Amino acid sequence: MTEFSVVLSIVSAVVLFWYGLEAFGQQIQAASGAALRKWLARLTSKRWLGLLTGAAAVTIIQSSGAVTALAAAFVEAGTMSFRASLGVVLGANIGTTSTGFLVSANLTDIGPFFIVLGAVLGAIPSRFKLAGRAAFYFGFVLFSLEVLGLALEPLADHELFGRLLGQASAPLTKVLAGMLVAAAVQSGSITTGLSILLVQQGLLAATAAIPIAVGANIGAAVLPLLATSTMRPDAKRVALANLGFNVFGVALFVPFLEPFSQLMLKLAGNPGMAVAWAQLIFSIAMSIAVLLALRLLEPHMKWFVAGPSPS
Repeated sequence: MTEFSVVLSIVSAVVLFWYGLEAFGQQIQAASGAALRKWLARLTSKRWLGLLTGAAAVTIIQSSGAVTALAAAFVEAGTMSFRASLGVVLGANIGTTSTGFLVSANLTDIGPFFIVLGAVLGAIPSRFKLAGRAAFYFGFVLFSLEVLGLALEPLADHELFGRLLGQASAPLTKVLAGMLVAAAVQSGSITTGLSILLVQQGLLAATAAIPIAVGANIGAAVLPLLATSTMRPDAKRVALANLGFNVFGVALFVPFLEPFSQLMLKLAGNPGMAVAWAQLIFSIAMSIAVLLALRLLEPHMKWFVAGPSPS
């Protein structure tokens, strides 16, 4: 297989993964769109509750960008205060880590089952039609991960690729790499999933993949910025706050990334699972730090956070 064929196969597999995640999220929203919107709008009266709501919503629809953009749309419509949206945004960053666990759990073998089940349910004119489509695309996501893993295998024998990945570079360089890749593919989930697959193939050390996954949080914040570019200033601030929170969290972690990565690998045992756990712990720690900082600073920055007193 030529180098061009290998690259084309990998890019095609990434596109399949991206398409599957997007389509799965769209089908879930179609099946529960009104209920999801009502749920998000009502369960955000307190910032901690908003955080849990945002995390649950992204775990379901697998798109932090979509939930952040939805929160911005609520702010635009006046049905959610900017202050309330901040908890949802932070929760969305936690919920998106579920994709990493999905990849690291090696569930790709059950992908074809969900594809067939979803196709059968989708073909039957019944109330299960939308659920069938969601099941189909869930299976599609798992199947695309299997295809992506196979596409990455030839890289194991590629000397240049092995040398590039094997060279120890500063954690900040890996953070920047994760940020750029996530911004390019418009998805932190895909970037993290790809890094975990590289770890599982033995092409990337878990201690190198963790900074990449952390950096992907910043790159993934680009999509909400684009989605809110035509909205009112209050709605745009939701996306800007999302970017600021992630930059703040990464800045806190960068000095400790090497010992943190080593600790995650030691505790998790499984290298792929270590990356997933590291991203989850990073997101939770970042969210708690931001919420505590807002509680302390909010009395002095009411121009930034409008709404009732913090919970």
